[in-house]
Parts: sequence; C-alpha cells; structure tokens
Amino acid sequence: MILNHLWGLYAHPKEEWQTIEKRHESLTYSLTHILIVALIPAITAYYSAAHLGWSIGVGDVIKLTEQSAMMMSIGMYLALVAGVLGLAYLVHWMAQTFDAKPSFTQSLELAAYTATPLFMVGFAALYPVLWFVMMIGLAGLTYSVYLLYSGVPIIMKIPEEKGFIYASSVVTCGLVLLVIIMAASVILWSMGFGPEYMT
Repeated sequence: MILNHLWGLYAHPKEEWQTIEKRHESLTYSLTHILIVALIPAITAYYSAAHLGWSIGVGDVIKLTEQSAMMMSIGMYLALVAGVLGLAYLVHWMAQTFDAKPSFTQSLELAAYTATPLFMVGFAALYPVLWFVMMIGLAGLTYSVYLLYSGVPIIMKIPEEKGFIYASSVVTCGLVLLVIIMAASVILWSMGFGPEYMT
C-alpha cells in the first residue's frame, strides 16, 4: 500500500523510520507517495477557493473563478512536487559533507516522508479561515521538522550529533527552496498569471 508508513510516522516516528530504513522501497514507490499525498493540498485548495471561499478576517468571503482556482491548484501541485524533489537532491548532495553515503532513493524517502505532515495540512483548507489554516500549518511544519531531525540519523546512518547538524542544513535549504518558490509565484503573478476573483 502506498501510504503504509503514514500512521507510523504519527504514532511512533522513530520506529517507523527504522522500518523505512530496513525496507528501502523503490524510487517509483517514493515518487508515487509524493504524487499522491501532494494531491491533498492541491484538491482542497481548489475546492475551498472556488466553492467555499476564504475568510481573511473581517469582510466578505473571497472566492476565485473555477478556472483560476484550477490553474492555481495545478501550479501548487507542481511546486510541491518540485520542492520535495529539490529537497531530496539537496539532501543527497550534502551527504558527503556529513560522511553519509545514501542512494538518491534514500534521500527521496527522507524528503517525501518528512514533507508528508505539511501535505496533510491541506485538509485544513476545508475550513478556509486564514487563522485556522495558519495554526494547523504551523503544527504541520513543526512536526515535519521533528520528523526530519529524528529521521536523518537513521536513514543516513550517521551519529545523532552529525544528524542534528545535517538536519539543520536541510531545514536551511528547505527555507531557501520556499523563498525560490514564493519568488517564482510573484514573478508569474506579475506576468498575468495571478488569481481571478469572483465578483
């Protein structure tokens, strides 16, 4: 089953990382996991933007046209998948610095399962109130960082001290990737690909 590690990452993360390390699924398995789980925020964002409308404090609910919401969701989906693949590449690239020799599949597993709580936050978009989604998003981000710190020493087979520094470097790279994605979004919006609001 594609999502067989999902419950374990929440219920007993360190043991689940050990299971992931022992099994080493294929590259296709990890890619399929990313492609499926990244659908959650994309689909819920589309539904909430086009049909429910977002509440951003006091004022009217903000809705996008269905076509605009669809384009934004497709863009979000592609950015999420590209972000995880980019993070996996950076994890793999930095490995030698920390005396780790993972395969790219191991790096992708680490990136994919670390990003999973962030993707699961997408369910919060079904209650599209900004403060609520931000609070759930912060909780998802915190748990993703925890998974990263607990998973790096296990997947990369390095001591916990090195794992802490390695994971901190990955978090920094993740923040850089986030800034790149945000900058690309701003550039695309300025080129006329911005949202189209319903009146």
